[in-house]
Amino acid sequence: MDAAKPKIVVDADACPVKEEISAVAVRFGIPAWMVSSYNHRLPDLPGVTNVQVDASNQSADLYIANRLAPGDVLVTGDYGLATIGLAKRTTVLSPRGTMFTNDNIDRLLEERHHSAKVRRSGGRTRGPRPFTKEDRDKFLHVLTKVLSRLQENGSS
Repeated sequence: MDAAKPKIVVDADACPVKEEISAVAVRFGIPAWMVSSYNHRLPDLPGVTNVQVDASNQSADLYIANRLAPGDVLVTGDYGLATIGLAKRTTVLSPRGTMFTNDNIDRLLEERHHSAKVRRSGGRTRGPRPFTKEDRDKFLHVLTKVLSRLQENGSS
């Protein structure tokens, strides 16, 4: 694989937009890696390399973190992994199409920390809202825009 060519790297265990990533990767000619633990079945999709790692805590995150390169696109809902992706100069998207940036990641991590404190003290917090068609459409739009920008800048 060309080291300068970006790739899409997906924290795939709970990713609801695998098919959309496959379609966009094929359209742009960019490789996509779906990384998941052996506990999850990954579908065979065009343009996608499935990577399965052991089921121990954080194995998929460590695999991804050790293979990200500047210019890659990381898809994850994990704020900790998103922080690593930002530090490695990747574009980081959530499956809902939110772009993680150096400007918003600290607030997101603080909110996660606060919610964990509430739960540890016996309180309840609201979980994520149901994933919608609008979320899927937003993700597809944002990913397409990101990859178009990468191509225009000569990165792919």
